[in-house]
Amino acid sequence: MVLIPGLCKGLSPNCHLAWPAKACQNSAMTSEASTFRFHHPSRLRRSVLTVPAINDRALDKVAGLDCDAVIFDLEDSVAEDRKVDARHKLLEFLQNADLGHRECIIRINASDTPHFREDMRLVLQCLPDAVLLPKVEEPVTVQDVADLIGEQDAAEGLRIWAMIETPRGVLNAAAIASSGRTSDSRLDAFVVGLNDLRKATGIPAAPGRTYLVPYLMQVVLAARAYGLDVIDSVSNDFRDMEAFSDECAQGRAMGFDGKMLIHPAQIEPANRLFGPSDAAIAEARLLAAAFSDPAHAGLNVINIDGRMIERLHAEEAARLLAKVALISARKDKP
Repeated sequence: MVLIPGLCKGLSPNCHLAWPAKACQNSAMTSEASTFRFHHPSRLRRSVLTVPAINDRALDKVAGLDCDAVIFDLEDSVAEDRKVDARHKLLEFLQNADLGHRECIIRINASDTPHFREDMRLVLQCLPDAVLLPKVEEPVTVQDVADLIGEQDAAEGLRIWAMIETPRGVLNAAAIASSGRTSDSRLDAFVVGLNDLRKATGIPAAPGRTYLVPYLMQVVLAARAYGLDVIDSVSNDFRDMEAFSDECAQGRAMGFDGKMLIHPAQIEPANRLFGPSDAAIAEARLLAAAFSDPAHAGLNVINIDGRMIERLHAEEAARLLAKVALISARKDKP
């Protein structure tokens, strides 16, 4: 049995919960996959599909979808009176699911809700790739969950993702991201939530997201400053694929790694638009070859066709080519 200290407000510090340890574990969480995912410089997070944990039909389709990651949602998409049922459905699903290459993330309810304790119980039973915390506004929110996970000696592969979806979250994005520098924080990625941010700021859902761009860039900058991945917000109208493609192109240009999705139809364009272009791949191969030439050994700057290229560009090229290798490896699998 695993003894779990009190997990949410209102519990005594001496209160403990017990349940069977590690009832299920995603196949992606083998030691080899975990080492690759969390220590390799490149991870594919182009398409991050969110699936309501209460929706049996959606759960059954996941294994056949070409998304990079799946967020199993216990929060916004599950009605208050269905939370218990959603946890039971998700536990049963993950006990039997083979998610293959797809990262598995569970979005829980916030720590100030009555559902947090049981949601964390489920997370520590299933050991997904990450737990997604909603409406993060302060570094302490991330650290408290990291401490809780650490107290249970959960595998290092269990990471934390943070939703940045409120004005305070955006203002404190750098402080939240900086908490990822501690050895025990487990913070791995930011996910932007614009629906709540629009509601809080009064900014309408207009094409181009003109007045939201400063907030989006602030989150991207904070993530990049501390080595986190950052995922763009959902596009609500999944029938308008032109608008979705425009948002993907915009998000890619702003520096996002991928996009949070609400419908399988959005997977292909997200993979394509957040993936490396043919021109980018050709350029990366050119730079990698140039810097691997023995004639350029020890040089930090070289001349390629009249362009002065720094070694840091070769490092970026290597990361891009690593992602290309990941994509190719998936295509080669039956």
